[in-house]
Amino acid sequence: MQRWYLGLDSSTQSLTAVGIAPDSRKILCEISLNFDRELPAYGTRNGTLRHEDPTVVHAPPLMWVEALDKMFERLRREGLPLGELAAVSVSGQQHGSVYLNETAADRLARLDPAVPLVEKLRGVFSRPTSPIWMDSSTSVECAEITEALGGPAEVARRTGSAAFERFTGPQIRKFYKMDPEGYRRTAHIALVSSFLPSVLAGRIAPIDVGDGAGMNLMNIHTRDWDPAALAATAPDLRRRLPPIVESWTVVGPIARYFVERYGVSPQAQVVVGSGDNPCSLVGLGLVRSGMVAISLGTSDTYFGAMDECRVSLEGEGHVFGSPTGGYMTLVCFKNGSLARERVRDQLGLDWEGFARAIFSTPPALGGRGLILPWFEPEITPKVLKPGARYQGLRPDDPAVCRAVVEAQMMAMRIHTRWMGVRPSCIYATGGASANPAILRVMADVHRCPVYRFETTASAALGAALRAFHAWQRSAGDPLTWEEVVRGFAEPVRDSRVDPSPETAAAYDAMEVAYRDFEQKELARSQA
Repeated sequence: MQRWYLGLDSSTQSLTAVGIAPDSRKILCEISLNFDRELPAYGTRNGTLRHEDPTVVHAPPLMWVEALDKMFERLRREGLPLGELAAVSVSGQQHGSVYLNETAADRLARLDPAVPLVEKLRGVFSRPTSPIWMDSSTSVECAEITEALGGPAEVARRTGSAAFERFTGPQIRKFYKMDPEGYRRTAHIALVSSFLPSVLAGRIAPIDVGDGAGMNLMNIHTRDWDPAALAATAPDLRRRLPPIVESWTVVGPIARYFVERYGVSPQAQVVVGSGDNPCSLVGLGLVRSGMVAISLGTSDTYFGAMDECRVSLEGEGHVFGSPTGGYMTLVCFKNGSLARERVRDQLGLDWEGFARAIFSTPPALGGRGLILPWFEPEITPKVLKPGARYQGLRPDDPAVCRAVVEAQMMAMRIHTRWMGVRPSCIYATGGASANPAILRVMADVHRCPVYRFETTASAALGAALRAFHAWQRSAGDPLTWEEVVRGFAEPVRDSRVDPSPETAAAYDAMEVAYRDFEQKELARSQA
């Protein structure tokens, strides 16, 4: 049997495993374990523990431990050749944090194959639950960190992002303030993506530059902990954090527990974990600067690779370390499908009718009208007072179908320019990527080819590809990232949509008009 590689993605609701065999370019397995359904004793809803305060959202880290055991049992039951496994890596829901006491390192090193993980690790937590990315209860702490560092632009310049509630630094500060005794008992602070590799390797694992950048604690330029950010967050924090390493670092061989309990090869290597966004970057094949993915979901997300580190001092988006060695950016636009569906419904159309309305109108509507589709409070640009704004259009005009999609693409074009990277190709994912009219507008506004990309477990696939890349590198036979992803991260065949050159002038003119309209309405909403 040929060597194979395993990627594990611990997302909000499930643990997913993807196994790949690079020699044959085959995916050997894709297995998902739903937390609510398969681990009901933890009382989670959609993988989370809800609080009387709706801004507080945590999860039980012991549930992730038990899920890991169940997954390896499932892999063995499904007949995966665990004795031939070469390397494993983890993708973890970004920003989630795990708090371990002084017994953790010793217990991890002494896992007993005869005793389930959950029994050996039940007592290693100094905090019984983990705040996750959905938690937005740290606005006060974000303000405190921002003030201490000299303002949001300085926070972004240092850490790659303004201080955000879901980021780990503000969560650590809140824990220190609310439970100083619990913080005192904390010997190690891990991310979800470093906690599970710690279990797999039987030792405290480092944090990689991809997920480390999602903490407001890592200096995005030095790719190490930022002393000023640490001091602004909590006292004596540095000794509680592991080292930051590059994303191809090997933590060590897999723990004896998995060798003796499940028959995993003792030579199998555990590769440092990373966040779900950096892993998805690789799982989508975005391994060169200028390659971009636009995820068309409830919110729209624009993310891609860049060689040089640039940050938005206005706080538009986030910059993380990329698993490929450079950087990646992620910009979120809240009014994605939310806005498209609102327009569709107010016009009484289905999606085919929505597409026909786009194809029946000229690019940029011939300059006759615009919409700012802020039906809900917007993230990029920051809009607190919701409500769509119209210029030269009525809400009941079918031309609004084109106007809303053009506005979304134009907002991406404008609010990602700080990256200094013009997209060379775009992979469109999410439900709306099946709509040819939306892809046509996307290609024309961004002036580059657009491909459909069907994502199935891209984060887990990215983790598996990272494991393959790291193993090859450690074996002294490194591959380029293009060679690593070839055959695994490919767009839908014959899905390419090329931009129409004759639309360029219309969208250049629209950009000027849209920017002016947006700035005027932003000033009005802030008055």
